[in-house]
Amino acid sequence: MTALPLGPAVDDTPRPLPARIAHAGRSVRLEPLGPSHAADLWLAAAGAEASWTYLSYGPFESETALRRHLARLAARHDPLFFAVLPTARGGAAGWISFMEMRPDDADIEIGHIWFPPVLARSRAATEAIAILMRHALDDLGYRRLTWKCDALNAASRRAAERLGFTFEGIHRNHRIVKGRSRDTAWYSIIDAEWLLVRDALAAWLDDANFDEDGQRKRSLAAIRAELARAR
Repeated sequence: MTALPLGPAVDDTPRPLPARIAHAGRSVRLEPLGPSHAADLWLAAAGAEASWTYLSYGPFESETALRRHLARLAARHDPLFFAVLPTARGGAAGWISFMEMRPDDADIEIGHIWFPPVLARSRAATEAIAILMRHALDDLGYRRLTWKCDALNAASRRAAERLGFTFEGIHRNHRIVKGRSRDTAWYSIIDAEWLLVRDALAAWLDDANFDEDGQRKRSLAAIRAELARAR
């Protein structure tokens, strides 16, 4: 037996891959993304050119071009894309995916998040992400959930920190996107951190945290800090 230090023993059973199924929440529904969502998403994209800045695709010149792109995305399993349908809006208003799935390591990522202004910074947007977080870490038993983005994407970095992800560092010259060099910021939540993050998300999303106009009463950071103090 080696005398060199080793990490703790863990359950190394490969985790299941997520399935192409729908997920329902209070304020939002997720459906497997496909060309049938093109008309709604084309409307959501109107005037939202800036929302494509840090993605490797978009904006699209026509609804037909967007529909072709959705057909390509729907044919993939990694990334596995979901349309985001806020209850208040009815139709699809954005998309999100699981990606970089490594079942042998129990490691999975949430990414390819396209939330145009009609969806961004809403209760439905937060719940859409929370649904996939719970599915990955609770239902499927992954032990590490990753979030990464262009290091210059301040909005995505704020979102990761707000949701409870921990900053891990910058991969320099990590990618070339639309002809430009990209440094990538990495964030994660691991299984030991998940219970606090999950409980804070549940409390923030609860109907009691929203007034009659749909405005939230307490911030996610404040709720998480309060829960941490109580433990």
